[in-house]
Amino acid sequence: MTTEHLIDDAKEMLEEKINEKPKAGLVLGSGLGVLAEDIEDAVKVRYEDIPGFPVSTVEGHAGQLVFGRLQGVPVVSMQGRFHYYEGYTLQEVTFPIRVMKALGVDTLLVTNAAGSVNESFAPGQLMLIKDHINLQGDNPLIGKNDERTGPRFPDMSSAYTPALMEKAREAAKKQNISLQEGVYAANTGPNYETPAEVKMIRTMGADAVGMSTVPEVVTAVHGGMKVLGISCLSNMAAGILDQPLSHDEVIETTNKVKEDFLALMKEILLVIGKGEA
Repeated sequence: MTTEHLIDDAKEMLEEKINEKPKAGLVLGSGLGVLAEDIEDAVKVRYEDIPGFPVSTVEGHAGQLVFGRLQGVPVVSMQGRFHYYEGYTLQEVTFPIRVMKALGVDTLLVTNAAGSVNESFAPGQLMLIKDHINLQGDNPLIGKNDERTGPRFPDMSSAYTPALMEKAREAAKKQNISLQEGVYAANTGPNYETPAEVKMIRTMGADAVGMSTVPEVVTAVHGGMKVLGISCLSNMAAGILDQPLSHDEVIETTNKVKEDFLALMKEILLVIGKGEA
């Protein structure tokens, strides 16, 4: 069965379960799925029940779509995402973004937990993603292009929508949240980077590094969606501090920053609901 047919099947199945068409899509990374718990009139659908969907295998990822309203905005949230290192193709990793687009989503808010490469940043801070570097050695758009989903050669010069970034800055200021800004680099994982790799990534111009987000953003831009990216800086990348890295540390830090994260995301959704971005 082709990807196009799987998208149609997933869309049809989900439309039978939801009450209204979602406007915004949320991709919630490790430890950040708490935002989906605040969705009102929630309809939850497990990934394994949706045609074509992979299944999330990472601790801290609930593994379900949550539909409903958040700050008055109809949303669909991925409570847990898929990663290249789980053994999925990037087409499988980004399949949910295609389904979101088919359901009517026009704005994607993508979040992640990332290691800080910029030594002036600190764990527990939030970072607005201004741009990204794809170091995964693959691309979700490789293969035959379906013009119905997007152009063969999409422009990525403003992958992260400038108007949304400005609204995020305003939202952070209003909520008195310190919001860093920087470039996100995506590796495949699942191992954390070596100190030498971190040095290379810093030299390339990145401020944070992780194992996700870029494929989803590429797919969203290909589909004509507006995109906003927020990283939770969960740790300093390897070699900056003399200590080992662990996923437990990632979850612990994201839990500490969750109040700021929730306040920022909700303030941004208010703006989206008013049609100001």
